Amino acid sequence: MSIPYRLPEEFETARYFLRRVKVDDAQAIFDSYATDAEVTRFLGWKPHRSLADTSAFLEIAAAEWDLGSGFPVVARDRESGNFLGMFHPKLVGHMVNYGYVLRRSAWGQGWATEVMRWLVEQALTQPMICRTEAFCDVDHPASARVMEKAGMEREGILRRYFRHPNISEAPRDCVIYSKVQ
Repeated sequence: MSIPYRLPEEFETARYFLRRVKVDDAQAIFDSYATDAEVTRFLGWKPHRSLADTSAFLEIAAAEWDLGSGFPVVARDRESGNFLGMFHPKLVGHMVNYGYVLRRSAWGQGWATEVMRWLVEQALTQPMICRTEAFCDVDHPASARVMEKAGMEREGILRRYFRHPNISEAPRDCVIYSKVQ
C-alpha cells in the first residue's frame, strides 16, 4: 500500500535545517525543553524526569516514519547549529495534523511560523491531502498567532477537547485552525 503523504527525511527553510527525529536526539531534547515546565505547559505530557522518558518517547515517534502515520522532525538553526525544537506532522486520512514545541530561548523569533508555513504548503501540494490542521489551548495566544501567520484560518473552538496535564486533569477548550485546498 502506498502512503499518500510523506515528509522528506531532511529539508531546509530559509533559516532552519530539519530532519527526521532519531532516538539519538534524546539528550538534545531533554536538555533543551523536555524538562522545562513552562515549555511543556500546553502540551499533552508532563515534563520529563529522566533521559529514559525522552528516549522512550522518541522510540515511538521515530517508529511512526516506518508506519507512515507521523513524520516528526527536529529543527536546528542553520547558522549556529543550535537545537530549536520539534514538529510532529501526523497523517490522518486526507489531512495532516500538526503539533510542535520549541525551546524557550527560541520563542518569539518567527521560527515556528517559518517552519509551519513550509510544512503546510508542502502537505497541500500532495494530491491526496486536502486539509492541514492544528489546535492550541484557548489560553495560548502565541501558538494561535503561529498558525495564523502560517496561513491557517481559525475555524472555531473545540469544547473540552484536549487534556493539558500541566494545567488541569480535565480536558480544556482548544481553538482549531486549518488550511484547505
